[in-house]
Amino acid sequence: QVQLVESGGGLVQAGNSLRLSCAASGRTFSNYALGWFRQAPGKEREFVAAINWSGDSTYYADSVKDRFTISRDNAKNMLYLQMNSLKPEDTAVYHCAAVRTRQLLPQGYNYWGQGTQVTVSS
Repeated sequence: QVQLVESGGGLVQAGNSLRLSCAASGRTFSNYALGWFRQAPGKEREFVAAINWSGDSTYYADSVKDRFTISRDNAKNMLYLQMNSLKPEDTAVYHCAAVRTRQLLPQGYNYWGQGTQVTVSS
């Protein structure tokens, strides 16, 4: 079992930045690929970014590329999402997710956090 807890969400103005964190506990953190997803009201959950087990490979949705950066600290069992140049359309609940695999882009994730709300005002 892996437990994931997100933090760092909040209300910000467009153009500003936020850094989300995801604390993991349970199994060996470095065995897991990690991802960030988001879900806006009335919309389906969408992929935001992924990082492999070692942190040397990342992948982003086109909508956040060049604005968001995913990173991890395996020594601290932490996952991060640095979000810059935020836009109102980035408003959503952001979830971190994990799956035990060496793949960067797994077919699915089986551990999810409860989410943290990010609201970007115009």
